[in-house]
Amino acid sequence: MARIYSRKKGKSGSKRPIKRVKPSWVAHDAKVVEQLVVKLSKTGKTAAEIGLILRDSYGIPDVKAITKKRIIQILNDNKLTPSIPYDLKALIRKDIAIIKHLETNKHDIPAQRGLILTESKIHRLIKYYKDKRILPENWAFDRRKAKVLAE
Repeated sequence: MARIYSRKKGKSGSKRPIKRVKPSWVAHDAKVVEQLVVKLSKTGKTAAEIGLILRDSYGIPDVKAITKKRIIQILNDNKLTPSIPYDLKALIRKDIAIIKHLETNKHDIPAQRGLILTESKIHRLIKYYKDKRILPENWAFDRRKAKVLAE
C-alpha cells in the first residue's frame, strides 16, 4: 500500500506470526498480565509503552495472545482510558510543535505544508473517532485549546 501524501510505497519490515497462540515459554497467565497492564497504566504509561515494557522487561511478546484482549480493551474494562486517544494526542502535539516552529521561521514553506497535512490527519482521525463513538459528537479541534489537550 502507498503512503498517504507521497508517491512512495510502504515500508518493508518484520511481520507478526499468523497464529496468535500463547508461546510455551511464557510463564505469565492472563490475570497476571492484566494486572501488569493496569499497574503500568496507573504510572502514566501509554498503551504502546505498556506493550514495549511487557515485551522487554517481562518477556510477554503479545498481550492479545495471552489475555484474548488488546491492551486498550483491558484499559477500557478498568476505566483507565484517556479522554483523548493516544494517536490523536500525538498528532495534536506535533501540530503544536510545527506552529511553534513557524512562529520563529515564518518563511519555512515545507513546514507550512507539514502543518496542513498534520491538521488534515487530525480532522480525519476526529471524524473516525466520532463515527466509532470514542469522541462525543460535539467534540471539535481548536488550535487555541490544543496546548491544554496535549498535556
